[in-house]
Parts: sequence; C-alpha cells; structure tokens
Amino acid sequence: MRLSQGFWQTYKETPAEAEIPSHQLMLRAGLIHKSAAGIYSYLPFGYRTVRKVENIVREEMDKAGCHELLMTVVTPGDLWQESGRWDAMGGEMLKFKDKADRDLCISPTNEEAITDIFRKTVKSYKQLPITLYQINTKFRDEIRPRFGLMRGREFTMKDAYSFHADKACLDEVYENLFQTYCRIFDRLGFEYSAVEADAGNMGSSDSKTHEFQVIADTGEDEIIYCAENGYAANIEKAQTKRSCIDYDFNDQKLVEVETKAQQTIADVCKFLEKPQSQSLKSLVYTAVTGEEESDFLLMLVGDDELNEVKLKNYLGADHIAPATDTRLLELGLIKGYIGPVQLKKEMKIIFDQAIDGKAFYMVGANKNDYHFTGFQLERDINEAQVADLRLAKDGDLTIEGDKPVVVKRGIEVGHIFQLGDKYTKAMGVNVLNQNGKAQTPLMGCYGLGITRVVAAAIEQCHDEKGIIWPQEIAPYQIYFASIAKSDEFKAEAESVYQSLLKAGFEVIYDDRKAGAGFKFKDADLLGLPLRVVMGERDYKESGELEIVERKSGEKHTVKLESLIDKIKELL
Repeated sequence: MRLSQGFWQTYKETPAEAEIPSHQLMLRAGLIHKSAAGIYSYLPFGYRTVRKVENIVREEMDKAGCHELLMTVVTPGDLWQESGRWDAMGGEMLKFKDKADRDLCISPTNEEAITDIFRKTVKSYKQLPITLYQINTKFRDEIRPRFGLMRGREFTMKDAYSFHADKACLDEVYENLFQTYCRIFDRLGFEYSAVEADAGNMGSSDSKTHEFQVIADTGEDEIIYCAENGYAANIEKAQTKRSCIDYDFNDQKLVEVETKAQQTIADVCKFLEKPQSQSLKSLVYTAVTGEEESDFLLMLVGDDELNEVKLKNYLGADHIAPATDTRLLELGLIKGYIGPVQLKKEMKIIFDQAIDGKAFYMVGANKNDYHFTGFQLERDINEAQVADLRLAKDGDLTIEGDKPVVVKRGIEVGHIFQLGDKYTKAMGVNVLNQNGKAQTPLMGCYGLGITRVVAAAIEQCHDEKGIIWPQEIAPYQIYFASIAKSDEFKAEAESVYQSLLKAGFEVIYDDRKAGAGFKFKDADLLGLPLRVVMGERDYKESGELEIVERKSGEKHTVKLESLIDKIKELL
C-alpha cells in the first residue's frame, strides 16, 4: 500500500480526553475515529489489526471444534424477560420499542438469544455437546465510557456458548476452551495470566470461572499472583492469608476508654498507641435479596479492607451497599464508634475469618467518644458467624500459608465461566436423555473482547515514540521508506517495493513527498515490526539498505540481493 494514495492521518498532539497510552496512540496514529462518547469507527490501519485478531480467534475456535454463526445485534425483550435479566441488567442495556410497541434491546451479551436458538433446534442428548460462537458487535451503555476501546459502549466481541448433557461433559469442554484461549493469547504474543474470577451477573457464584488478564501497569483490575506455585486470581476472588499476625494475646478485661473526637481506625490506634492490626474495623452494610432487606455489622482486622464481591456472594444477595447515615441512626449506631458489644438493636454480625478468636482487640463501644479495649471474640460473643470477607493484598500468603503473593495490574480480555442451568432452566429448555426422559442441559460461556485485545496489545507494547505491535497483529509487517530525489532512484525504490510484495510481505510504501525525519516519526508512531529504508545517497555509495527492528531498535545494513532473506530471518 502506497501512503501517497492511502487513507491515513497522524497527529502530533495528544487529544485532551485520552488518558491512557492505547487511547492516545490509537487516535494519534490514525487507527480509530471518535463518533460519540465510547463509540469509535475503525480506520483502515486499525481495522486491519482488528481483522487479524478475529482471524486468530476464529482459527483456534474452529480447531477446538466450535461452530461459527452470526446472531442479530437487536434482541427481543421477551427473551430477556424470560431469563429475568430484563430488569437485573439495569442501565447497561440500551432498550427501545418498535412500531408494534414490542420491547427490543441492542445486545450487551447473547445468552438468551443463543438459548432460544438451541431450544428450537436441538432435541436429543445425541446432539450434545455443541459449542456455538460468533464475532459480532455488542453495546453496553456504560455510565462513564473512557479509555478509548478499553471501556467503550460499542465494541466487537467473540462470544461462545456450549451445551451439555452433564457436568462431566461441561468440565471437559471448559478445559478445552481454557486451553484454546491460552493458545490464542500465546499467538498474540501477550504476557498474560489466567486467573480465578467471579462470574458476576452472568453465572452463579459457585461456577467455575476464569479471566484472562493481560499484564499492564494501566490495567483496571488487580490480580493476586504467586510466582512460586502459580496461583493467580482476580483480587475480588482471591483467597489468601494475612502474613502480618501482630495480634495481642495478653489476657485483658473489656474496658471502656474515652477516645474523644477519634473516629477513624488510624486516629484511634495512634491515640491508644496500638497497631491497627490490634483493632477491629466495623462496617454496616444493607443487603437486598428479592424483596427482603437486611442489615449486617461486619468486623474486620483494622488494617484490612472489605471485599464486597465476597460479601455479596456469601449473603447470596442481589445488591449490597454501605448503610446510609440515616439508617445508622435508625439502628442506634454512632458513626466512628460502632462495635459488636452493647448494640442498641439486635443485628446480624459477621466476623472475618482472619480475626483470631483468642486475641484481644480495640473496638467501638457504641457510645459517642468511647471505644473498648480488651475485646475477645470467643469470650464476648456468644455465637459468632465467621466468613472470608477481607480483600487480599500485596504481601499476603497463599491459602496453604507459606507462599507470598504480589499484586499485579491487568486488563481483562477474556472471561470464561460455567453457567450451569441458569438460562436453560429459566427459559424452559429440555432435551431427551438416553432414557427418553426430558432433562435440562447445562451451559458454558466464553467471551473474548476483540477490540479490547487491540487496545491491550498497545498498553503492553509501546514506548515514548509510539506503538510496538506484536508481529501477529501488526497492520502491516514492513514500513518501507524511500529517501529519494531523482526520478531514476524513485524507479529503483519502486522495484524494491514490488519485490517485497512478490515475496509475500505486507508492506506500507512511504512514497510521500516528505523529509526523512517526518517519515521516521510516523513509522515509530505506527510501530510496525520492521522499518526498511532506502536512502538515495547511501544506496548509491554502498549499495545497502537499512533495516530497523521497532521493538529493539537494532539496525541492520544489507545489500539488495540479501534483503528478502534478512527480512524473513527477522520476521
């Protein structure tokens, strides 16, 4: 492709709204065009990369025995009402009505649609297992779209769905798709981690679930990782143990002490000259399950934080939220001085499992300006409800207790989980088993963000000059620039360009009327694997061309007759 005839525009300035490297560089390098908040068009170079990602995903999914189809972008609302998610998905769904006043939505995901296709097509266990997938547009009406393709409203996604007669079959296909995802990300050249994760509102809380996280400093997700045994989990799912156990086991009485105007854990512990690990943090949460609303007092070690996902799953709640100030007053609780002893109204109390029942702690006294010292769980609470509530953190130990973990940042690019019968049961799906009786099939779901993969690649692979594309998904392999003045030399450069094309390389030929510095800056910004430069003066003096590797910056000088072989070697 000749740049003089191409559709490409680069920009020197970084757009003000672009906060992270991928967003900045995709706009500056002319890969995407912003149409509206969170909605982008893919320009020619950007779209080539999107297509390359799609092709890799398609090849590996087909190898895994999956079958590609294409579902509608608009989905009937009655399917979502069958599953119970029409209201549960909330504001993320873009809903509208047609002329006949029928409910419709732009698909944010397709569990309902694929289940409807399945129930009208498959009738016998003999047709199972089956895995169907598509690569299609999705729309989720994010409240605050940001970061370009990383968290846009409209995006391209590969979503696959498997159907099974039993759990053993589901497990087998799940493992097959897990390995398929590993092959995809290996081919993409990513540094990634497959981590245990939470199924969210897609599956049940106890389903087998993994996220595929691309490691990047700008990632929104935090990953708990142990290099020694390979344990990896999203921080929302991670189960670890505290490494710092600085508890006080010296026998004490429960004593009320004045802590006037000391409301935070840090202030109270400093005032009482105690480490925060010898205090307990009190949090009050309201949980909604169906139409029932309940309040819970949560107790954690003072320097730990609550993991809301663990709490929501433990309670089996639809929604959880910190109790409002008004609700605290109704419960007779004083903000900053809440504790598990001498509650004015009976409440359900849950203690985090990291709290040692034999140790002594400082807690709120449920009295303005006062705390208790010497609180002991085993002595002062008749019957304790204990659960894993704390958020894992850097420096913790694995659940076995002896391997340290670290926190890394990651970008979620893939999410696979077992749905069980959540959708097939809700939508009345049955197949005949080997005994001729109706049974409800099980499902698995396997999502991969195509356009998010493109952005994640740039987040992981860039420098101050621009993008450094992984070879498999670079828009082109070679940026060929001729630095020529005479028509005779331009003809020689054209001959070299044609020889590169004939050898089967994907080549951009920068034949624009511009200086070498301008061309090289554009080459670095676009970030193709190789830059081949044919300068008139150097070529006439030595008969050599220069090859520059974008990733390492290493330069090679080669004779024209060796150019093709050297490029093949480098690629």
